[in-house]
Amino acid sequence: MADPFKPPGLESNGTIPDGLRHQLDEFRGQLWRAKIIEALAAGGIGLLASFLLVYGIDRVWQTPVIFRLVILLLGGSLSMVFAPYWLHRWLWKQRKQDQLARLIARRYPGLGDRLLGVLELQREGVNENGHSSRLLEAAMESVALEVERCNLDAALPIRKQRIWVVSVVALAGIAAMVVTWTPRAGLNALQRLLLPWSKTERYTFTRLANPPTSRVVAAGESFEITLRLDLGSEQHPTSAFGKIGTQPVVMSRLKSNAYRFVFPGQQEPRNVTFKVGDLRHEVRVIPIARPAVESALATITYPSYLNLGSKTTDLSTGTLNVVAGSQLNINLTINRPLGSAKFGPTQAKRSGGPPEDDEEFRSSSGLLEISSNMARTSPIDVGTVPFEIPFSWVDTHSLEGESGYHLLVAASKDIAPSCYLQGIDRQKVMLPEETLDFELSAEDDFGVKEAGIEWEGDSNRMTAETLARGSFDLLDGANEGQRFTRAVAFSPAAFGIGPQKIMLRGYCEDAYPKRRRVYSEPITLYVLTRDEHAQMLKGKFDRIVTEFEDLARREQELLDENQRLMRLDGKALQDAPSQKRLEGQEQAEAESKIRMEDLTERMESLMKDSTRNGEIPKATLQKIAESLKPMQELYQNDLPAVKNKIGDAQERSNTEEKTSTDVSRAVEEQTKAVEKMQDAIAKINEANRRFEAGTFVNRLKKAAGEQSALASALVDVFPSVLGVRMSKLDPADQRRLKQASMQQANTASDLRWLQEDLASYFGRTKGESFKQILDEMRSSRLDVGLEDIRSLLTINHAFMATENSRKWARQLDEWAKKLEGENDRSGNGVGDSRVSPEDEDFEFMLRVMKLVQQEQDLRGQTRVLEQARRTPPNSLNQTKKP
Repeated sequence: MADPFKPPGLESNGTIPDGLRHQLDEFRGQLWRAKIIEALAAGGIGLLASFLLVYGIDRVWQTPVIFRLVILLLGGSLSMVFAPYWLHRWLWKQRKQDQLARLIARRYPGLGDRLLGVLELQREGVNENGHSSRLLEAAMESVALEVERCNLDAALPIRKQRIWVVSVVALAGIAAMVVTWTPRAGLNALQRLLLPWSKTERYTFTRLANPPTSRVVAAGESFEITLRLDLGSEQHPTSAFGKIGTQPVVMSRLKSNAYRFVFPGQQEPRNVTFKVGDLRHEVRVIPIARPAVESALATITYPSYLNLGSKTTDLSTGTLNVVAGSQLNINLTINRPLGSAKFGPTQAKRSGGPPEDDEEFRSSSGLLEISSNMARTSPIDVGTVPFEIPFSWVDTHSLEGESGYHLLVAASKDIAPSCYLQGIDRQKVMLPEETLDFELSAEDDFGVKEAGIEWEGDSNRMTAETLARGSFDLLDGANEGQRFTRAVAFSPAAFGIGPQKIMLRGYCEDAYPKRRRVYSEPITLYVLTRDEHAQMLKGKFDRIVTEFEDLARREQELLDENQRLMRLDGKALQDAPSQKRLEGQEQAEAESKIRMEDLTERMESLMKDSTRNGEIPKATLQKIAESLKPMQELYQNDLPAVKNKIGDAQERSNTEEKTSTDVSRAVEEQTKAVEKMQDAIAKINEANRRFEAGTFVNRLKKAAGEQSALASALVDVFPSVLGVRMSKLDPADQRRLKQASMQQANTASDLRWLQEDLASYFGRTKGESFKQILDEMRSSRLDVGLEDIRSLLTINHAFMATENSRKWARQLDEWAKKLEGENDRSGNGVGDSRVSPEDEDFEFMLRVMKLVQQEQDLRGQTRVLEQARRTPPNSLNQTKKP
């Protein structure tokens, strides 16, 4: 086999000595062994160093993918790039003898050059250059001998394989210790190095149990993050640190195998970096507002007796008024989807006073039914105690809602309704055929079920007359809402009610079970007889006369003052003091006009009521009408004319003569007005005297009627009172006899006043018939007789009291007839058969007025009956009370 390193042409021209060739081969072998060891060591160092570098960095930092890839490439390059390069350089380029000669020349320049020259001669050949083969062989032998004398090992490159080997052994030892002491960390680092793109997390000696990677917190509020150590954690650092950006570091110590960090409030998303031993962990903090209530609705299911069903109401005020016995469902709408929600426990909110006996509160709580961002409570029972419902919720980010959100349920009992009558005085005087118009109003918090009016006769005297009692419904069984108002017409005659005192009141009911009726404040109606009505009118007449006379005196004083002003000349009238006096006079005239108008209206009303009475003599009515005409003229024309003239006198544009003339005309107008007042007063006094004379008859008839009624009432109780001691009587009979005694005392007092009024009237009119009746009453010992009846009643001598009452009733009635006959003769003008045209006109007017009043009464009663007909069936109840 041919030598691969033998130069061409060497076979024919000579060969390299065996010794030289052997030395060169030995030199080349040593070179190759050294460089191969160095290449292998370099590759090992690269891989081991990469592994240790990744392992070391992973202990303090999560080595990124790109860094691990760079480390892997750099470490692998020593074996995959440097080693081939190294082998190519030292093996492939140092394989030939001339290449070795050049390498030797670096250490032994002369020897190397000579060796290189011999090799070149050998390669060029003897024949080509003219050299003899013998000389060539001699040169080779000479070089071979020189090479033998030299140590070629010294020509080898500096040997570093020991350093490389020591380094790789050291790194391998370190890697072995790492893998031995921390096998998990070592294998993890190797895996992360060899597979840089894998998702293998770096191994840490400190391990957390499911640490969060993001956290939603309340914006602007401090928040807490808790990191819990994993049970398999190899290290348990006593403290850990957390930091947000450039904010101060927050430290937490290990407690109960966990670290609790409290960070200040944030407004923008930030990363929180935690350092726990060799562990580095980041949590993304996202601040958002707490989930808040957008709307709150309550569905109220009312108690069944109200028949109101269910109602949904808004809870924007935070307070809900609910009647006891209801059920609530609260519906909350939150601004974000919910994870969970609950309510309660409910808390009683009693007032400061002591709890009532039936006040019992049961707290309730529970979870809310959730649908996305809506939550609904289960039914909540409402009692009589107000209570508060606290709510709490957590959204899908585990963020709790606003703290302190609660709703106040103002639970209350079903309040009793209220009822009242409007448009009517608390006391009213009327004749039976008159009609009262007023309004019935009823209110209830949940609707009026029934409403109407009722009446009942009231008497504190013993009488045989039956007292009225009745009612009728205006609303029966129909819930009309919280307020019910109805116009009501009431006429005693329409219900067959005679003269008596009546207590009229409205009533109403709500739907609350077993609750009694609620009544309005009663209205007292005095349904009068014609005689009583006449006496009432007489009292009004007296007051009108007194006020009219006072007004006339006042007007006379104003006339006197105006006359004083008239005596001044025009210049004096225009100075300031006089103008001020004129201004005062004008104001006084305005007041007189107002008073005159009021008196006229009252006089017109008196005329209408007198006409309605029907028993007041025509002559009396005519006198009232005659006095009414000048009164109307006074307030419509005369007094305004005086006022205007005085006002004209105060005009600043007046001349002195004009001012004097205006004052003079004012005095003339006022003089006429005063004269007309005096004439009207005379006519009123004449009418009042006639009225008063008529009232004597009515008062006597009234007293006679009371005595007759007393006798009849005593007859009715004869079976239970005759022959029985007062102390042994039934309490009801005792009460009746006491009432009769009191009534008798009142009648005696009225008749004493009647005698005094008769004496006074006789002193003014000198009417002999009145004097005769007065003398008869005094001589009859009327006072003593009436007192005897009262005494008999107190000891239950009912029979004798009855007989005496009948006797005095006949006597009083006889006196009334005498006075009535005298009034008829004086009123009709006995002895004069002529009837003046004025009398005929007045009589016609009087008939028209009565027809109009009768028509009004008839319409009023028809309206009352029509109202009763329209009331619910079976709602009209009318009875007589004994």
